Amino acid sequence: MNAVDTNVLVYVVDAEEPVKQKKAIELLDGLAKASVQTVLLWQAAAEFLRCMRRWEAAGRITRDNTEAYLRQLDAMFEYVYPVRQILDVALDLSSRYSLSHCDSVLLGACVHAGIQTLYTEDLDAKTTYDGVSIVNPFA
Repeated sequence: MNAVDTNVLVYVVDAEEPVKQKKAIELLDGLAKASVQTVLLWQAAAEFLRCMRRWEAAGRITRDNTEAYLRQLDAMFEYVYPVRQILDVALDLSSRYSLSHCDSVLLGACVHAGIQTLYTEDLDAKTTYDGVSIVNPFA
């Protein structure tokens, strides 16, 4: 199973980063069609929405565009919702790997859900954390 981090979702709509935008769009399109399931982690979706709300306030995107993009994601991927056990996994990952809180919670959700590949630019590419391999799609 695959998952994507917030940065991939943001780059899909970020016209100010055309190279990363193209790669992010191609990645999501490919993942949506792949035989291996890709899911959206609740944390990544919530962080994406927080970013889009800031962009709305700055005039970079409209609320309608944000909502349309969320509906598109809903149609493409299933969500993985948080459960209490993710925090225990996150605490363990944070102490063993010296990860930030957000990164350890994200990885904890991946470990708990059985995700094998996380696409992100925020963690060390080609590193595996408790069975979750990190791939930087923008490298």
